[in-house]
Amino acid sequence: MGAERAADKRGDQVDQVLDNLRRVVHVLYSHSRRVERLGRLTSGQAWLITTLSRLEPAKVSDLARAMRLSPSAVVRIVGRLEERGLLVRTRPSNDHGVVKVALTHVGIKLAGRIPPIPQELLLKGLSELSPGRLQAVAEVLGSLVGFLGAGELPPRLFFAPVANLPAGDNVGGQEMAPPFPATDTPPGRGRHGGGG
Repeated sequence: MGAERAADKRGDQVDQVLDNLRRVVHVLYSHSRRVERLGRLTSGQAWLITTLSRLEPAKVSDLARAMRLSPSAVVRIVGRLEERGLLVRTRPSNDHGVVKVALTHVGIKLAGRIPPIPQELLLKGLSELSPGRLQAVAEVLGSLVGFLGAGELPPRLFFAPVANLPAGDNVGGQEMAPPFPATDTPPGRGRHGGGG
């Protein structure tokens, strides 16, 4: 009877872990879909816009530090947002050679409409954990990555084709692939979903 209760408890815990993972993925995916509809943005682009709205003007290195991303990942996102006219790179006359990034008027208006960013909530929550709890979370997530055989995959931003890699790194010597293979495209996303 004791072994049966232990098996039931273990099964309940496995169910709880899977349900919580489903909740996390649902929140991330739902946010991604909302910002895509709002302004044809990826989650990473929306996150950069909201971060920049608090720090602007900011150096790429400041944005990378605030977002816990590599500067090269931030540069790729900045480039895409600059192409869309949502931000500009500036070089103030008193900062010799230091390039900063600032939102345009359109970018500022869009920043005010972006819903809370799940990645920011995760960073805040993780930064408030005790060192022991943070280590436990890191180990558990590392185990989940191992179960999936995903330890060698580049750490992409959520639902975006931008990987968080150091400058000069690439994935297999090629440009990043779309966030979902054509056969795995989520419903309603379409084959031409927005870039990083």
